[in-house]
Amino acid sequence: MWQYLGRRLLVSLAVLLGVSALTFSMLHLVPGDPVHAMLGRQAVTAERAEELRAQLGLNDPLPVQYANYLTKALRGDLGRSIRSNRPVASMIAEQLPSTLMLAAASMIVAIAIGVPLGSLAALQQNRWTDTLIMIGAISGVSIPSFFLALLLILLFSVSLGWLPGTASTNDLRGLVLPALTLGLGEAAVITRLVRASLLEVLHQPYLWTARAKGADEKRVLWEHAFRNALIPVVTMLSLQLVYLLAGSVVIENIFARQGIGRLAVTAIQNRDFPLVQGVVLLIATTYVAINTLTDLSYAVLDPRIRLK
Repeated sequence: MWQYLGRRLLVSLAVLLGVSALTFSMLHLVPGDPVHAMLGRQAVTAERAEELRAQLGLNDPLPVQYANYLTKALRGDLGRSIRSNRPVASMIAEQLPSTLMLAAASMIVAIAIGVPLGSLAALQQNRWTDTLIMIGAISGVSIPSFFLALLLILLFSVSLGWLPGTASTNDLRGLVLPALTLGLGEAAVITRLVRASLLEVLHQPYLWTARAKGADEKRVLWEHAFRNALIPVVTMLSLQLVYLLAGSVVIENIFARQGIGRLAVTAIQNRDFPLVQGVVLLIATTYVAINTLTDLSYAVLDPRIRLK
């Protein structure tokens, strides 16, 4: 197991180095002078441009710049915002709890809806219940999140007046519509995956063996079939969590909710490349960490898997 863990961590480290190189290259991929690209149409003196160039370390050779960027990133120093001159790390830290709260609430909605419906559809295969659930799941996958957000605002905020259309960070009522918007789309994906995975497991020979040994049907379903059917579901949930973090870019802007998604959009609009780099690096690091933990969780869920 330790050898597998070491190899997996080395692969994760290589991926993070690649991501860091790509985010570092963001400034240098801008056509022309990066400083003038960031400042846009602002009237800027040569002294100010040179000051910003020195602040970003653009006068050093590229290998030196990358080494400095990597060293600072490992210490948690992601540079300073061009617009506010504040540390990027502190700006992200202020907005991250709001996004994590939204992602967690959305995941709860997705699991609470997707797992029971997917299980019910599998147990009621080819019946009207299965057909109805699959129609709903396909509809949920097909509707874009921004359109679903507008429909929910129109129904629950404008027509019924039950929930606010804009979301305050500290208002739990304002969390409901954004969480539903992200969670319903993910619930549709989880429903289809749980159904397909459970149907595959239900036809495995070891279930007949368990029944032959006298196990009752509930134990066969929940201790044998459902546990093994969770393997692809866990993989999907890990990927969906990262998708929720990325999907917050659209949803947080629609609902005027604070978070790293809205922070990233504002940074792009302001050409604040250090801030954009910091957000991208954070999301990529989260993605790699979640995938690594997912791989290690397989052996816990399925005893047939041995980490070597």
